[in-house]
Amino acid sequence: MTDTTSQKATKHAEVRYAVPPTSIRKIEADGVQVFYRAAGNPSAPVVLLLHGFPASSFMFRELIPRLADRYRVIAPDLPGFGFTEVPAQRNYKYSFDALALTLEAFTEALKITSYALYVFDYGAPTGFRLAMAHPEES
Repeated sequence: MTDTTSQKATKHAEVRYAVPPTSIRKIEADGVQVFYRAAGNPSAPVVLLLHGFPASSFMFRELIPRLADRYRVIAPDLPGFGFTEVPAQRNYKYSFDALALTLEAFTEALKITSYALYVFDYGAPTGFRLAMAHPEES
């Protein structure tokens, strides 16, 4: 193998096995500072990952980079979990209906108009409420 061929093979392997970066962010939605992890091309189809109890978006740390080469992956921490902050004066009612309303505001704040849902445990009744309210988006 020549040096040029070896360099091309190495570069190809590096590109093929590159791990897409995951960013961590916060955005205000429904009076809540929603923490979320995001990865992938902003113009790619969106996959919204909703975690279970008693976890957070951290549970998707291995899945996010595996999807991010084909999708825009967004994994929020639900209110009451992880790094999402709910101000005490907000008097937040922790119910699946309230979580779904917050997620609806979250998707609107991010200007997401269409997405696929990946739900687990606590994320399921929340995500299903979101899907029922907006079947054209999910």
